[in-house]
Amino acid sequence: MNDKRTEKPITKARLAVLAFGSFLLTAFLLIALVAGIILIRSIAANGFIQAFKDGWGWILLTIVAEVIIFWAGIIMVYLTSVQLGIKMRIIGIICGWIPIVHLVVLLMILSTTWSEYFFESSKMRLDKKRASEQICATKYPILMVHGVFFRDFKYFNYWGRIPKELETNGARIFYGNHQSAAAVENSAQEIADRIHAIVEETGCEKVNVIAHSKGGLDTKTAIALKGMAPYVASLTTINTPHMGCEFAEYLLGKAPQGLKDKVSGAYNAALKKAGDENPSFMDAVTDLTAGKCKSLTEKLSAFDYQGAGVYTQSYGSCMKKATSGAFPLNMSYLLAKYFDGPNDGLVGAGSFKWGENYTYLENTKSNRGISHGDMIDLNRENIKGFDVREFYVQLVADLKKRGL
Repeated sequence: MNDKRTEKPITKARLAVLAFGSFLLTAFLLIALVAGIILIRSIAANGFIQAFKDGWGWILLTIVAEVIIFWAGIIMVYLTSVQLGIKMRIIGIICGWIPIVHLVVLLMILSTTWSEYFFESSKMRLDKKRASEQICATKYPILMVHGVFFRDFKYFNYWGRIPKELETNGARIFYGNHQSAAAVENSAQEIADRIHAIVEETGCEKVNVIAHSKGGLDTKTAIALKGMAPYVASLTTINTPHMGCEFAEYLLGKAPQGLKDKVSGAYNAALKKAGDENPSFMDAVTDLTAGKCKSLTEKLSAFDYQGAGVYTQSYGSCMKKATSGAFPLNMSYLLAKYFDGPNDGLVGAGSFKWGENYTYLENTKSNRGISHGDMIDLNRENIKGFDVREFYVQLVADLKKRGL
């Protein structure tokens, strides 16, 4: 009963088209460069009018060929590239009609598409090389638990390209299927019900849980307070605010009640239409504040996860500047920095640590850092210095090595 909610993988055929399109655009630039040099030399030797009289045939042929080559190439890369994104595509369309600027933009497009081709080709070779090892074939299946304000939609995977990469390497994947926004204890009950359902329907006995953001609070509560310890082999929390968010507490304290009611009402109404049975925006946000998380920590302090046979670990990351994250993280980063210090756009670095092992991820090869969204491949971006798909492959491979 695996949940088939994974992104369509980039195939060899798609990569081949991407490469050919990039090749055509590269050829377009080279032909334009050579033709330009020839034309300039001809003008210098014979004058402008004579140069065009003598060379009108090859000039016309070159223009026609260049038009065909360019449009074939640009259509191919626009249709097959993941990394170009909407923003770059729009820039390409707008700037494509501006002389000189269009060449600069085309070079930017080519830099992106060629990088994507070589990166994805390398990943395919790596997966093919280790295919027989099935390094992510853990004893117990993986349950992936989303954070607040998201759902496990069928056609848009919260975890981006990660689940497909894990499955390629042998993992069995399931999803929490809980509501997008609710109090921690309510979400914990939903997670508990989901774990029961998976165990009962598959006979797997236990699950390994990987939980992002608020999902980590929900799951550790399900284990400690909802009787899930016998059914959970491990819990890995990803950028979870175990100590809460000071900036969230400040905002809730300052926001007028009327505004909070309006925002909450609009969100709850919208998410009911999206599938939530009883969403509660205010309960979810309140349970992420520093005060509420402190109370939760005290409430769970008596529970011994390790003694109950649950392996626990946590991971965290931080952005290096506001522009490192996509909207709205680029907006919340500075506010979180003021109240919580170094942060991932939402959660302060001091809030990530929990469990038997803690790993702080730093991106030393880039000045962007790793955001809250980057940790779940939210934008499907190949980040220099941090391969999020391989990070999860190695995480799950380690669970396998531990016999989980």
